[in-house]
Amino acid sequence: MLRAILTDVDGTITDQGRSLHTGAIEVIRELVSRGVEVVLASGNTACFMDALCRMIGTSGTFIGENGGVYRVGFPGELHIHGDQQVCLAAFQVIQKHYRDTGAHLQLLSPQYRYADVAFSRTVPPEEVEKLLADYDVRVIDTGFAIHLQAKGVNKATAFMDLSNDLGIPAGEFLAIGDAINDVELLKAAGIGVTVANGHPEAKAVAGYIAKKGYGDGFIEAMQHYSSHFLER
Repeated sequence: MLRAILTDVDGTITDQGRSLHTGAIEVIRELVSRGVEVVLASGNTACFMDALCRMIGTSGTFIGENGGVYRVGFPGELHIHGDQQVCLAAFQVIQKHYRDTGAHLQLLSPQYRYADVAFSRTVPPEEVEKLLADYDVRVIDTGFAIHLQAKGVNKATAFMDLSNDLGIPAGEFLAIGDAINDVELLKAAGIGVTVANGHPEAKAVAGYIAKKGYGDGFIEAMQHYSSHFLER
């Protein structure tokens, strides 16, 4: 039986334009009312995740910055993983390389990030990866932004600690996401699910692939596994 859900945000409980899918939010609220723990897992900042949890109506437990930070409940302590200084040093390398090309690298919410570095997707992610091949960072292309994260830090590493803090075994979680930064998470949970717009690597490890995309796919997946959830 399942006791909890880990869900990505952008591309999973949103529409194609990154607006929250109202139907998906209603499903989350219904699951919460049944006693299912719903954990939001995203590349977004902690303050963004805090606000999102409050607006959706979850317990406040989240994973942010692609596993760089996590928190259990309101007003729980923020746990910080990774090494942002390594990421900032790598970003300076990228900045120097593109300085004379006219490409604009806009940092995204730098004042609110604790573990990773995120910047606008205005340069080819694969080119960034080549430039940083010798650096101790992972380049993550979420499809919405490019993130630099210390190697060894991902959503799944945060999930392992979060699972222990919640007292819910990893095997009793369903994880759903769409991007390459969700792959480790889908593999670590008891059940891994992706939506129709999922990255090929996410589809390769998923136990179920929704026929529909984005928030519609999330709803489909929750309906598919509805009988697996243990209610409190």
